[in-house]
Amino acid sequence: QVQVVESGGGLVQAGGSLRLSCAASGSIFSINDMGWYRQAPGKQRELVATITSGGTTNYADSSVKDRFTISRDNAKNTVYLQMNSLKPEDTAVYYCNAVVATMPLATWHDYWGQGTQVTVSS
Repeated sequence: QVQVVESGGGLVQAGGSLRLSCAASGSIFSINDMGWYRQAPGKQRELVATITSGGTTNYADSSVKDRFTISRDNAKNTVYLQMNSLKPEDTAVYYCNAVVATMPLATWHDYWGQGTQVTVSS
């Protein structure tokens, strides 16, 4: 059993900052990619950013890359998302994803957190 738990969401004014955290725990042998996705009301879930176990990052687009920073602490099985210069259009539920192997030679599986609400007021 693997648990993925996000924290750090909230209400912030446009131009403000928030830092999201996500910790994976349980029967973990190894974690490959970790990432953040978001889902706004009435829209599909979309990629925000991912990071490999080696620290290689990928961002959805230049607007996110210029304002958000994804980072990771492998010793803590934790991924972070520092969000600066927030805009009302960043309002969404933010979900954490971890690609986990629960034992040696096991296949990788996706695990998701329950989501954390980020609301940016204008």
